[in-house]
Amino acid sequence: MTGTLTILGLESSCDDTAAAIIRQSGTDAPEILASVVHGQTELHAPFGGVVPEIAARAHAEKLDICIEEALAASNLTLPEIDAIAVTAGPGLIGGVLSGVMCAKGLATGLAIPLVGVNHLAGHALTPRLTDQITFPYLMLLVSGGHCQFLIAHGPESFSRLGGTIDDAPGEAFDKTARLLGLPQPGGPSVQAEAEKGDPKRFRFPRPLLDRPGCDMSFSGLKTALLRARDAVIAEKGGLTKQDRADLCAGFQSAVVDVLAEKTRRALELYLAENPGKPVLAVAGGVAANTAIRARLETICAENVTTFTAPPLHLCTDNAAMIAYAGLERFRAGAKDDMTLSARPRWPLDKTAPALLGSGKKGAKA
Repeated sequence: MTGTLTILGLESSCDDTAAAIIRQSGTDAPEILASVVHGQTELHAPFGGVVPEIAARAHAEKLDICIEEALAASNLTLPEIDAIAVTAGPGLIGGVLSGVMCAKGLATGLAIPLVGVNHLAGHALTPRLTDQITFPYLMLLVSGGHCQFLIAHGPESFSRLGGTIDDAPGEAFDKTARLLGLPQPGGPSVQAEAEKGDPKRFRFPRPLLDRPGCDMSFSGLKTALLRARDAVIAEKGGLTKQDRADLCAGFQSAVVDVLAEKTRRALELYLAENPGKPVLAVAGGVAANTAIRARLETICAENVTTFTAPPLHLCTDNAAMIAYAGLERFRAGAKDDMTLSARPRWPLDKTAPALLGSGKKGAKA
């Protein structure tokens, strides 16, 4: 489908309620006309993590506000929207359902197409939104709930090379922050402390580096930090500020080392099939970590591979990536109807075996 398209995107898969409007004319670079995000950090702070029921209620209250703000920022009205893209999964089911129902109502009332989007595809396609890179490219999707190496062949075609078999890095950062009494979200808090610490004082394990392949594990790393923290407390009767900074530095160093080595392996597999103009893209909330970015850039330079990462505000959950992923699907002729359902699980590579197991709702990842 050619011509100018203006897409409204909605995102509500976890604890950020977002709306964004993207416009693209033909093959020109897409333009983000508006991107609004309402976070829920203060709502969940007393509980030390995201409470699904609280998140779902907040999404229901904030979605229309986000849409109104996005329309105002772009100087548009609803009748000027050509289609609505919405995260249909994976995510916390209450939040995903809030977004899907809101999108269905708007699409029905405006008599415009509805496009369901895989949240992970939103992250994976963000480098095409920001840098217009071409397929195929290697993607490290590293976020609070997911961590995968993917070769992106097209808007809906992904091959998974490996991923985490337990906790995602973002989840490990959040748990580490809770163990050390740091505020949520844990990623920025741990990084800030790590910058003041000695990464060599505590030598934490580098899980699965002794095994071939690109799969990762971060649950044991979190447990190792817990034991190191308890040992310091038992010896000193508490933690000093320097103890906490050194623990964060050691933990972050271990995560960086694991991601770096697994990235080298994934690059080797990718380059064997794509020797032309290789690109490694990284996206997801943990992609905002500057230490991780710096190491990945070094690896790409060593392998003559272009490194690209979205601006920090497009690494965390946002609706601009959902609007763009919906635009790609819509241009390819895909659209959904009122039977579109909210999905708590939705793997990008449907042919790969589940990394985290499966149940009545299907494969987790």
